Amino acid sequence: MTKKKTASTNMAPARPRLTALLGAAAAVLMSAAVQAQAADPIKIAYNGDISGSPSAESGQIGVLGIGAAVEDINKRGGVLGRPLEFLVRDDLGQPPKAIQNMTDLIDREKVSVVFGPTNSGNALAWKHIANQKRMPVLVSSASSTAITEGPSSGNYLFRVSMVDREQASALLAYVKKNPEAKAVGFFVETTGYGQAGLKDLEQIAALHGMKPVSIEKFDARDTDMTSQLSKAKAAGADTLVVWAQAAPLGHLVRSMEKLDYFPKVFTTWAASFSGFPEVAGPKLMEWPVFLTTSSERKSAEADSLFARIGPKLANPSMFWAASQAYDTVLLWAAAAEQAGDTKGEAVRAALESLNKPVAGMVKTYDKPFSATQHEGLTAADYHWSRWKDGKVVDFNDPVLAGLQPADFKK
Repeated sequence: MTKKKTASTNMAPARPRLTALLGAAAAVLMSAAVQAQAADPIKIAYNGDISGSPSAESGQIGVLGIGAAVEDINKRGGVLGRPLEFLVRDDLGQPPKAIQNMTDLIDREKVSVVFGPTNSGNALAWKHIANQKRMPVLVSSASSTAITEGPSSGNYLFRVSMVDREQASALLAYVKKNPEAKAVGFFVETTGYGQAGLKDLEQIAALHGMKPVSIEKFDARDTDMTSQLSKAKAAGADTLVVWAQAAPLGHLVRSMEKLDYFPKVFTTWAASFSGFPEVAGPKLMEWPVFLTTSSERKSAEADSLFARIGPKLANPSMFWAASQAYDTVLLWAAAAEQAGDTKGEAVRAALESLNKPVAGMVKTYDKPFSATQHEGLTAADYHWSRWKDGKVVDFNDPVLAGLQPADFKK
């Protein structure tokens, strides 16, 4: 009995040791699994045109900006302790391809956020997919006013870029304030871009009590607009607000030269794209005044980013596209960290209530979004710009200096 008791006594401590060993082994395995999971990258993606249309220029530069932001975030430990893996999909400027990319990125690649696109039409083609699948999208280039207008059930599209209606608001605020602008005319393309811009211009002009003396339209492939300009001249237009892509805008100023008719020209950020100076030439390219989000670099951070990607830019004056794209990644990362999660619904809620300012390239974003406001930049954030000696530089004058927030109608 004694031996049995002894044996029993000797066996009794072995179970806890075995249990402890098994527990330790399980803990090691669990720890390894957790570490492996923690090391899994978070997939993020760009879906936009980087080769198919003249707008692809902004897409190419935007991808460089996002890549730089990913590199910087990964150097400081990633997001929620996980590195970022950046995927790029070229939609070729085609809505069907953009839709295909979007579903592939969400359903197969399981990305946590999508950046882009380049073209407004493509964003409008797939925005319902993002909202239905609760996929956060941070728009870094496309400017159509309707992109961030979402359903009451949940809007997952946010933007750090120019907005067409905000550009119209800024341009007409200046015209209204300018005592030299006695008669304004509108010049627009017959594309969807031009027609949407005209709609915004007419609505905001009405808010100012302004009525254009001339509204002229042209095909985006036209190279001679002297007929339309002659009508504007006959109507007495001393100021033109133009809604056109880069190359048509170039042909417009060349047509102005043919008529020796040089009204003041105010236009959108399209004037900063390469196609405009290429068509207009070194002299005429300096005539229009237009809007950008960063005409000149004004911070050490922007200088540092430009030093990294500037040599890769065919048109350094479009550095704004990199700045905006860089900032979209910072804002999404801040939201994911605040939410403690990368799931779409949690990130969307965090973006709408960011509790810390985010220092970006374009500006510092202090509570930039809300449940009803998904635009990171508004008319008051825009830079007034013009070409000078081959570079996009700041434009300043007394009229601009006198603009007040109440002057911007929306």
